[in-house]
Amino acid sequence: MIEHEQWMTFALAQAQAALYRTRPNPAVGCVVVKDGQIVGRGATAPVGGSHAEVFALQQAGEHAKGATVYVTLEPCAHYGRTPPCAEALVKAQVAKVVIATLDSNPLVAGKGQQLLHDAGIATEIGILEQQAIELNRGFLKVMAGGLPYVRLKIAASLDGRTAMASGESKWITGKAARQDVQHWRAISGVVITGIETILADDAQLNVRDLPSIDLTQIVQPYRLILDRQGRLPLSAKVLQQPQTVMVMTPYREDLAALGVIQLPIQSLPDLMQTLKMQYQIYDVLVEAGATLVTSFLQEKLVDEVIQYIAPTYLGQTARPLNQCVFSRMQQRMRFTLLESVQIGQDLCVRLKPEQHCCEMNEKTS
Repeated sequence: MIEHEQWMTFALAQAQAALYRTRPNPAVGCVVVKDGQIVGRGATAPVGGSHAEVFALQQAGEHAKGATVYVTLEPCAHYGRTPPCAEALVKAQVAKVVIATLDSNPLVAGKGQQLLHDAGIATEIGILEQQAIELNRGFLKVMAGGLPYVRLKIAASLDGRTAMASGESKWITGKAARQDVQHWRAISGVVITGIETILADDAQLNVRDLPSIDLTQIVQPYRLILDRQGRLPLSAKVLQQPQTVMVMTPYREDLAALGVIQLPIQSLPDLMQTLKMQYQIYDVLVEAGATLVTSFLQEKLVDEVIQYIAPTYLGQTARPLNQCVFSRMQQRMRFTLLESVQIGQDLCVRLKPEQHCCEMNEKTS
């Protein structure tokens, strides 16, 4: 088991290296091991390219025969843009395939493992499974029939404030925390914000700085602005890259002329369904003010909260991080702590909402 974990760690590293370039496909890593040595390794190519197993088998060549293959996601068993990876493994005559986690895609969902089994290839599942799931949460959730995986990013003071009463918010957290946000944007298919954030901060919400990463090789997320009254100015910085901008707004000819994708006004649950079905967006990052934050929480659409807490007080007149209204302790919103880490002088906590435990007595539109 320890040996399996060692080799799977190498496969996970391959997947991690491909994380920013594979959307909407999952980031998968694969290594081929024979006689205690890695003889082939690979990671998912950008859309339309080969899968991780293909690259690893090509590198291994004849050494793949009788080898053990470690792959972070169940090999596909269907024809899509590329042939089935499970068939490639059978053709290479590998002896065993160790899989971190099964694929929730109904086109695969155990079929890849079964194809290998039927060919007499031994399989083992569940090695470093949680690490593998973490790499592709949105893909796995959507393929299982769910809505996109929604991460809610908040930067706040110790007393739970996100901006001064005037709207001034630069900067609550330090440079290292702001750098960390770039990762969450880069793994997302879309970054959602409200028009008030654009008007107040003229935010771009794109990926501008990832250490040791060539930004030309990543898939930039869409930036989606919820603008029900059509107030987005053409001078907004976000429109400097209009091809990656979406706006939920009454139809505007001037935005259409720029090539901006315009979405009809709809509820947040319907919007998530639209992003999933029409745009193959599986991971959503929300960076917004208290009104939109509260709406996502009230609709129970949030899968994870990423909150950066700065060691500072902003005072009672500063703006709160949400607009939730509770009258009884029973109504409180509870979270499960997933991770807590210091980043620079700030604390980053990742939290999972316990959706079943509370109902808000007042909604914010």
